[in-house]
Amino acid sequence: MTVAGSGLSTPSPLGRIVRAVPLVGQMIRDVERDVDSVFYVIAILLTALVLAMKVWGLAALVLTAVALVPVMFVLLIWISLP
Repeated sequence: MTVAGSGLSTPSPLGRIVRAVPLVGQMIRDVERDVDSVFYVIAILLTALVLAMKVWGLAALVLTAVALVPVMFVLLIWISLP
């Protein structure tokens, strides 16, 4: 849905709930303003993964991989849609 004359879209109810979460909402707003900030978020997440591996070892990598399985399933289904 677009706000009259402004070209801005209003977020769905789920989008408003996600934007209300302090850290996630701030990152979403930053990405909406500047698309290049996605690369900073990726660098921060990879750095956090490396630091977690230094602290907890291989368990951090395994738990991250297990947590990303549903994301990969959704991506595979999404790219296979006609």
